[in-house]
Amino acid sequence: MSSRPSSRPVGGRDMIVTVILFIGAAIAIYLSCEFFVNGVEWCGQRLSVTQTATGTILAAFGTALPESVVTLMAVVFGTSDAQREIGVGAAIGGPLVLSTIAYGIVGLVLLGAAPALRRQRLPASDRRRLSRDQGWFLVIFCGGLGLGFAAFPGKHWLGLVFLLAYGLYVWRELARGGAIAQARDLAPLKIRPRDRNPALWWAALQTLGALAVIFLASHVFVGQLNQIGPWLGLSPQLAALLLAPIATELPETMNAVIWTRQGKEKLALANIGGSMMIQATVPTAIGLFGTPWLFDRALAVAAAVTVVAVMALFAIFRGGHVTGLRLSWIGLLYLVFAGTLLTVRYW
Repeated sequence: MSSRPSSRPVGGRDMIVTVILFIGAAIAIYLSCEFFVNGVEWCGQRLSVTQTATGTILAAFGTALPESVVTLMAVVFGTSDAQREIGVGAAIGGPLVLSTIAYGIVGLVLLGAAPALRRQRLPASDRRRLSRDQGWFLVIFCGGLGLGFAAFPGKHWLGLVFLLAYGLYVWRELARGGAIAQARDLAPLKIRPRDRNPALWWAALQTLGALAVIFLASHVFVGQLNQIGPWLGLSPQLAALLLAPIATELPETMNAVIWTRQGKEKLALANIGGSMMIQATVPTAIGLFGTPWLFDRALAVAAAVTVVAVMALFAIFRGGHVTGLRLSWIGLLYLVFAGTLLTVRYW
């Protein structure tokens, strides 16, 4: 969902059009996510999938699919090493944004929520589950990180290990026990507001339709960021690494905001965690299959900040006191990354 930034001078009219498209795409993504989360909850209910697995698998797979496609297209159809390296950057940038900005925004939403929601505590079983997910992510991500600094024959075959790791994660999530949402507790399906028990195919139609709009709007959003970056004095490469991952992870972040506002922070946190697992496995596997999978300094900084953020999240969930303030502080780590990356330019 990214394209090469234009280097031609930008006139006032072009700037206005870009800003309008930028804001319009963001609004379209948010509204589409409203339809998506509503539809995916009904899909989970109709398929008898637990509420947590609905967030970690169904919702996460849908919203993380476009980013995986970006990596696939860059690696398979890239005509130069630079283009193929875009796929490697996407594989590292996604987890970075999710582990910092996405969790941070959930924390801010909780801070601004009604007092009753702020006082709501996640059950111990959910906290343990969230901490285990962070632990598994950290192990898998660090495995990919280590491979980013090593070159040896047959390295690309290790991509199969990451695909198997995600398959194991999906099996584990589906095998876990948990509550299945009751139809009476769900908001009516938006395209069938008078039907209290919509068929699976109606829910699937709404979910896939919303996902298609999210994909197209995200493509427009990234395109406008590619224009805005040079206005801010950022080089195309720096703009792509700093800004593009924020755009490509916007659907997951919007989903989390919507679910948190609805008092379903367990679903919000599960969706982010599930998306992180996809980003740590599928794009990494694609990158290993089609590129040397070697990191430069900027990617190393991104990976290091991600590790720090996930370790902090693991401690928060394991400690048992999950608050909006603690989660919001995690978002500041992205500013640490941005500041460090700007410094790295002059090394």
